[in-house]
Amino acid sequence: MHSIMRIRSCGQLARWSIQRRVALAVTIATALVVPCPAWAQGSPPPGEILRRLSALEAEVAELKALIVAQDAAPTSVPRQDPSPQEAVQPSATAADRIFANYDLKYGVGIDTYYEYNFNYPLGRVNLLRAYDVTSNNFSLNQASIIAESKPDLEAGRRFGARLDLQFGQATETLQGSLANEPRPWVYRNVFQAFGTYVAPVGSGLTIDFGKWASSLGYENNYTKDQINYSRSYWFNFLPFYHMGARVAYQLGDATLNYWVTNGTEQTEAFNNFKDQFVGATLQPSKALSWTINYYLGQEHPDVQAVQLPTQPSLPTQPGLSITPVQPYFTGKLHIFDTYGNWQATPTTLVAFEGDYVANQNPEPAAPSVVTGGAAYLRQQLTARTGLGFRGEYLRDRNGLFAGASQSLKETTVTYDVLVNEGFLVRGEWRRDFSNRPVFLTDSLGVLSRSQDTATLGVVWWLGTKRGAW
Repeated sequence: MHSIMRIRSCGQLARWSIQRRVALAVTIATALVVPCPAWAQGSPPPGEILRRLSALEAEVAELKALIVAQDAAPTSVPRQDPSPQEAVQPSATAADRIFANYDLKYGVGIDTYYEYNFNYPLGRVNLLRAYDVTSNNFSLNQASIIAESKPDLEAGRRFGARLDLQFGQATETLQGSLANEPRPWVYRNVFQAFGTYVAPVGSGLTIDFGKWASSLGYENNYTKDQINYSRSYWFNFLPFYHMGARVAYQLGDATLNYWVTNGTEQTEAFNNFKDQFVGATLQPSKALSWTINYYLGQEHPDVQAVQLPTQPSLPTQPGLSITPVQPYFTGKLHIFDTYGNWQATPTTLVAFEGDYVANQNPEPAAPSVVTGGAAYLRQQLTARTGLGFRGEYLRDRNGLFAGASQSLKETTVTYDVLVNEGFLVRGEWRRDFSNRPVFLTDSLGVLSRSQDTATLGVVWWLGTKRGAW
């Protein structure tokens, strides 16, 4: 407060000084124009006129110097008497310049669908689907809000941040299970939230800290950026997100990645082991990219999850587990994941994915192993229409994915119409089948080896964020 008063006093003194000199200059100018009574009948002496002109020039020069000095003063010195709040706030113009320097982008997305399951399943439930989880429903798959500011070394900005908020059915898939973390409800609507810093190491070492979408698997979260409307088994099975720290470094045509995380889909850890990830993305040409990933985890909790948040029995937040799991099993999870893109022609995209996942179980149980892959084809028909194809195979030994040992397959055909940039309509036919009856039907206790669905997806997005989300 004392410093603010001193700033005000200095500003007032400067203004009073300028006001006195302006008044004096006006007085002298008036004296030159309006004759004194002693000279009423004639012109003033030439010497007196010259003396007055010289004095006026000196006053004007001093006044100009004071104005220039005040203009050059720090912007924290207010030009007028501000309120106490204004005295400690940057001006609106300064704030605009600060936020403009962040180059903040935003996006808003609405993803909806209607799907019909020809098994007429009880409860209108589509089994083994990640996002299109209900049938005979007009459904809100996902409503998303994104805010992002990327680092820009050319603009002198080495830091950035990203926030993704999500609501709807897909949110429950992404973060809805106590099998993954102790308190999913605390973070349910925050899909991504991380800050970025590019350290001055070589070509730039990118460091992220927070929660981010997993890059294990070919498919990702936002429907508008996918070949098909529905998601694959592998998207459903592999991790959706991680919480931790990661670094990326560009080395020639390769991007090298390393992560340390709480676990697979664990915003809060449920044990003391920190999972590790190493990966590389190779891009030998503009039309070809290939990603290779390895993930090491320990996906066995050392505490018992609280089913619902209740009154704490200790002075802590509701829902924090206090019951230890004994004995605590430390068996490891291994994920080998690879996928690639090939833009064969300007209108034809070919992609593939291959995976091997092994999770150790307490003896005498054998490890749970899941293997398989997926193939994709995207054919652009016109500037606004296209066809997408997907076929996949997933061999689940000991039921790590689907709860029972089985071989799963699916084929999907998707036709999409980009009505306008920001408005996409998709029609899709999909058939799931297994070597054992696992899919729901309209009769209680009666299961089917397959399910067929027809889907109409309608997606909107808007904002200043361009390209893939």
